[in-house]
Amino acid sequence: PLSGVSLRAQPPGGQVALGDRLVLSCAVAAGTGPLSFTWHRGGSGAPLGTGAHLELRNVGDEDSGHYHCRVSNGDSAAESVPLNVTVL
Repeated sequence: PLSGVSLRAQPPGGQVALGDRLVLSCAVAAGTGPLSFTWHRGGSGAPLGTGAHLELRNVGDEDSGHYHCRVSNGDSAAESVPLNVTVL
């Protein structure tokens, strides 16, 4: 099973200036098989993106919120703890 899903932000802490770039990275501590990643904000159903990284260019106020990544290997799935992104 998958475990230890973690989320990192650049800039650190998820605080980004209006118009700047935000990169979120998802990592898995344990798990085998081909991994698939999806990104979500708040309770939104539709994924924002796929892959181990999510890049938001030219962020705006609408990009604020809680982000998390979901990792699946076909047999099991796990989610990261949400990260609160603040646009300054």
